[in-house]
Amino acid sequence: MVPSTLTGRRSSCRLLIVYPVHELTKEQARRISVLAQLLDAERPDDLLEMVRHLTLLQVEPTAAVAPSAHVVAWSRLGAGYRQSALDDLVGSGALVELHSMLRPAEDLALHRAEMAAWPSPVEWKDWERSLAEWVEANDDTRRDILAKLHDEGPCTTRELPDTTLVPWQSSGWNNDRNVSRLLDMMVQRGEVAVAGMDGRDKLWDLAERVYPDVEPVPLEEAMRIRGERRLRSLGLARARAAVAPSEPNDVGPVGEDAVVEGVRGRWRVDPTYLARLDDFSGRAALLSPLDRLVFDRKRMEELFEFDYQLEMYKPKAKRRFGYWALPVLYGDRLVGKVDATAERDAGILRVDAVHEDGRWTKAMRTAVGEEIDSLGDWLGLVVT
Repeated sequence: MVPSTLTGRRSSCRLLIVYPVHELTKEQARRISVLAQLLDAERPDDLLEMVRHLTLLQVEPTAAVAPSAHVVAWSRLGAGYRQSALDDLVGSGALVELHSMLRPAEDLALHRAEMAAWPSPVEWKDWERSLAEWVEANDDTRRDILAKLHDEGPCTTRELPDTTLVPWQSSGWNNDRNVSRLLDMMVQRGEVAVAGMDGRDKLWDLAERVYPDVEPVPLEEAMRIRGERRLRSLGLARARAAVAPSEPNDVGPVGEDAVVEGVRGRWRVDPTYLARLDDFSGRAALLSPLDRLVFDRKRMEELFEFDYQLEMYKPKAKRRFGYWALPVLYGDRLVGKVDATAERDAGILRVDAVHEDGRWTKAMRTAVGEEIDSLGDWLGLVVT
């Protein structure tokens, strides 16, 4: 641990402040990350407490194997996890959806102040001002949506009125998706929320009928707590990182300063994991492509030196690993990908390829094979 110092003067005294800088090997950095994501050998046994620790589960309906939130839960809890348990937590209001993430309901208190300050709690950037102006230009539509939800209760996007005077314009993907874009901003303003699903369509309702009635935490304190909780769930993160949709990858000034051998720049580390490194015990795990261990691809490459891309949006001929290939964790290393597809009508989990990065031992192949079998058992499918 290397000290850095800051000196200053107070009257005639010399003030010396010492900040520890933790020097970590890549192995230690990886182990901290695995421990923080509850992917070591000591599995959690409570779904709600697991989500509280992770802070979120991403809502992504693609079910090539199973929706991502369920795969993330299974990767940690094991074959005893039942998808209905997650549905029950959502149905009871213990988990709520915000920005396409399922979050503990009590965490909404940490987001309320930011919602009130939309689009930014500080001086607005030009693009933020443009968003605010577009919402203001279509204020009649916003009011129409709120009135319909108030009178009729949950509605799908298609059931809500589109009376916009100024259509939404973008690079093409979202052109004229007026109501969906307005709903996104009304979520950010704390006015509407996802209340459930009607098949594959989201149901929208007034936020006051979905979110718990909790007092917002003051903005500065809320951002600090969110940073602390995010660092606890990641173990090791950058103080600043590229902007990411829905949930940041950086944590600000919380935690303690760290450097990682062979990686440029400084990191922030949650020191509670440092004492657990000597007793680290890993296992094999199959991960969702959207798992937080691999979601920040830059961090994944820096710490795990893992070559991976989600290829569902690529033409089939250009895929190297598969449509929704599952990253393979073994101990503290990401060691390969499993290209698998759940064919529910046929009752099979089809495994098209197991991509081994580097040389696998017999023990690795056995452990990964057991995880594939466990995945099939969990899905109620025969592995072929």
